[in-house]
Amino acid sequence: MNPLLAKLQPYPFERLKQLFSGVTPNPVIKPISLGIGEPKHATPAFIQEALKASVAKGLAAYPATAGEPALRQACAAWLQKRYRLTLDAATQVLPVNGSREALFALTQTVIDPNQAAATVVSPNPFYQIYEGAALLSGAQTHFVPSDPARNFANDWDSVPGEVWARTQLLFVCSPGNPTGAVMPLSEWAKLFALSDKHGFVIASDECYSEIYFRDEPPLGGLEAAQQLGRKDFKGLVAFTSLSKRSNGPGLRSGFVAGDADIIQAFLLYRTYHGSAMSPVVQAASMAAWADEAHVVDNRNLYRAKFAQVTPVLSAVLDVQLPDASFYLWAAVPPGWHGDDAAFAKSLYEAQGVTVLPGSYLAREFNGKNPGQGRIRMALVAETAECLEAAERIADFVRHHPNPAQA
Repeated sequence: MNPLLAKLQPYPFERLKQLFSGVTPNPVIKPISLGIGEPKHATPAFIQEALKASVAKGLAAYPATAGEPALRQACAAWLQKRYRLTLDAATQVLPVNGSREALFALTQTVIDPNQAAATVVSPNPFYQIYEGAALLSGAQTHFVPSDPARNFANDWDSVPGEVWARTQLLFVCSPGNPTGAVMPLSEWAKLFALSDKHGFVIASDECYSEIYFRDEPPLGGLEAAQQLGRKDFKGLVAFTSLSKRSNGPGLRSGFVAGDADIIQAFLLYRTYHGSAMSPVVQAASMAAWADEAHVVDNRNLYRAKFAQVTPVLSAVLDVQLPDASFYLWAAVPPGWHGDDAAFAKSLYEAQGVTVLPGSYLAREFNGKNPGQGRIRMALVAETAECLEAAERIADFVRHHPNPAQA
């Protein structure tokens, strides 16, 4: 067996299952899960219809790994509409089977494990695919903590020069999971300068870009590059998906865009990896990327939901509306002394509400786990269910401010 598999840590939801093992929640109330970031809003009917309409003629031939030209053009057209960018659909855009698969595969394309101490730099907390992709590529990881005092901005200045010198790939996530923080142009300028100096690739995970609460949409990596005069997108690949934007996680559909040389190498890798998108999914994807009305409606649903739920939770927890994404990143009450796992377990037992311990989404680095003492709540269900969960959490906190009373 591949010895690198032994380096992988259990996925957060496996750890959560173990945490709740043997725990029986209150049987008189319906369990509610805020633990998994899986969209629960309905997939728009027109996307479903496009999928159905393509079945008769869409399954009789092998799909091309590069996708249909019409799909790549639809993705490029969306980039133009959303970010005012002009990309070559043939060389700078590539359909992928969801951002998760692509994040992993790009890492295998980019990393040269023959280079001494090849390193992947990642935010911390983070999406666990970043770590797994790095380790299975033969690289080592370096985690960069976020700073709660600066709206959870990543502390890039904490990375030593010798680490940047051996870095081959940097993951960024904006809007961030789990914090919801959006990177400003100044932060992008810093990372581009570091990429130019040390030659590493930036992988920009932007799958939450269309769920936001500010008046202005979040700045994207390609958009930042253009604003800074980097029109060839050197060393940059952005990832986006229909899962959150269009409530289509089961489609496993997204695309990557950016540096044409990297896209070309990535296409070669994917050709051997067998990662072509089904023709029926391509048809549904073209319909989804071409429509913005359903995205606006979806965003308004989240805005209305967060407007109701956030005040209930902020009355008892240190939590605030994020810049974007569908998560609330809350601190556990002081009486719990930062034990986010114990809080989540007791909450589940007393109120049947599942939240994800923040420490499960981070790694200890320099003696500290930056997710410790926080919980992630995914407000993905309908408003009434999320509001009921918030009221149960508030009731739990008021009656159990510390473990001794749980």
